[in-house]
Formats: sequence, structure tokens, C-alpha cells
Amino acid sequence: MQDGRKLRGQRSREAILDQAVALASVDGLGGLTLSRLAEAAGVSKSGFFAHWRDKEQLQLDCVDRARRLWSERVIAPAATAPRGLRRLFALHESRLAFYADGVLPGGCFFFVAQVEFDDRPGPVRDSVAAAMGDWLGYLEHRVQEAVDLGELTADPAQLAYEIEALGEAAVTHARLRDSDAAYRHARRAVLDRLRVLATDPSILPED
Repeated sequence: MQDGRKLRGQRSREAILDQAVALASVDGLGGLTLSRLAEAAGVSKSGFFAHWRDKEQLQLDCVDRARRLWSERVIAPAATAPRGLRRLFALHESRLAFYADGVLPGGCFFFVAQVEFDDRPGPVRDSVAAAMGDWLGYLEHRVQEAVDLGELTADPAQLAYEIEALGEAAVTHARLRDSDAAYRHARRAVLDRLRVLATDPSILPED
């Protein structure tokens, strides 16, 4: 019986966090209100307080849930591609698919969070910064892997920054302008950049 209650409590907590991440992708972490979140998640306010002692802890847990979502929906699918250059490009394509599929109503949780907290010191800013740093580090690792395999000639940190910048640009362009064109341009920009740096461009898609 105890295990059953614990499992239901965990499921309730995850459901609330999923709703919180979705709402925060539109209104930011600061825009989360207890009443709105409780209504969106279909739980009572008392049920909400059973999981979080304050708003800051909720925000921190949202960042953690968003990181796991990114890992599940962006990183994991790309991991099926061959190591090296093809996996690096698959990672960019997986990211764009995450946006295009409308997984989050606001497009990207972290794009909103970093703009919201870049000038607000504290635990939430530190958590967002750590998440973004880990993602850039992962991109660098994938670039370095392609370099080590002899498939790419590039500065890992520089190329990771360029790929990240193009991915972020797609978020706002897709929402303010033509979404199909934004994703198409973001994909082509990275593909063209990798072709220039690749020792054998033929292993990349033609278009």
C-alpha cells in the first residue's frame, strides 16, 4: 500500500512538472502561479503544496525536468546515428524536429529561461546556466568526436557555439515569421557549415 501511494505521488509530481515546463516555455518561470498550475495539472492547491515548499524549488525542479525532456526528445533520438559527423548533424536535426513538433507550446523552455534569468543571480539562474553549459559541452564533445574520427577539421568550442546560435535563432524566427522557412534555413546553415569543414562531405545529406 505504501509503495502504491508513493508511486501515485511520483506520477502526480511528474504530471505537475510537465505542465509547469509547458507553461514556463510561454510565460517564463516567473509567470508560474500556484492557482494556474494547479488548474492546468488538475490538482488541488493542497496537493500542490504536498510536493513543493516554495516557488523557487518548483522552478529548480522545472529546470531539471526540462533537462530530462531535452535528453529524451533531442539527444536520445540522435544517438542512433553513426558516431562522428553524422551524429553531430542528427543532433541538430533532432533539435529542430523538437521545435517543429510543438512539444512545448512556447517552443523552447531554455531559450525563455536564459533570457529571463541571465541578469537575476540566484539558484535558479545557476541551474539554468549549468544546463546550458552542459548542453554546449555535449555539442563540443560531439564535434571533438568527429574530429578524432578524422571526419571534421574544426575548433570544437567555436563550432558548437555556431550550431547553438543557429538553433536558438530558429526558435524566435519560427514564432515571429515563417516557421517552415526558419527550420529549413537553420538546417541548411548547419549543413553547409559542416560540409565546408568535413574531410568527406559525401557522408552528409545532399540537402
